[in-house]
Amino acid sequence: MSSALTLTGVSKVYGSGASKVHALREVDLVVEPGELVAVMGPSGSGKSTLLTIAGSLEEPTGGEVTVGGVPLSRLSRNERATLRRRAIGYVFQDFNLLAGLTAAENVSLPLELDGVSVKSARVTALAALERLGLSDRADRFPDELSGGERQRVAIARAVVGERHLLLADEPSGALDSVNGEAVMRIVRSTCQGGVAGVVVTHDAQLASWADRVVFLRDGRIVDQTARPDGPESLLEADPAR
Repeated sequence: MSSALTLTGVSKVYGSGASKVHALREVDLVVEPGELVAVMGPSGSGKSTLLTIAGSLEEPTGGEVTVGGVPLSRLSRNERATLRRRAIGYVFQDFNLLAGLTAAENVSLPLELDGVSVKSARVTALAALERLGLSDRADRFPDELSGGERQRVAIARAVVGERHLLLADEPSGALDSVNGEAVMRIVRSTCQGGVAGVVVTHDAQLASWADRVVFLRDGRIVDQTARPDGPESLLEADPAR
């Protein structure tokens, strides 16, 4: 089975001359199906750039990105857009929910854009919302939802369908500790279903839900560490601990 995500010698440079910024420097990273990797580092270390390049939202200056065994450099712009829609789920810091659509409509939209009928897409979206405890909020609009509920809708949208890779940029950044931990519990459970996950976070407690923590500094991976007892111990713990 191919790795879900592979970055090989990935670099990203913005600007030129005196204003040149090396956001990433020859980064190597492999994420396997079912694995959750947390990315940490100081502001400006390249965390968000790594995520946008992994999700094909930006192209690297150098190196290669492979998603599910497919090198992104070999794909056209339209093919990359199709890959994102079908295989990659992205949770943005500000959720990016469409205000004029209900929770269910926000979740079903990627499926409809991919040709799934409105009826089938809604059935799938409702199932995803139910798994996240939001079945009673399906027909509410984003401004009728709490921050934690909007975040869970964004996660449902990111994992609906046959997604293989989940990318999340500070998915708990706007939440309190209780809701932040609930979000990470959901992400962890999603990965246990076979989805690979990469989560950018500044919170070491939330990063402990990951199988592996990668530390970035000045665009380079400077360290990696894995949980000695595995993240399953957290799932077995009392949610209210």
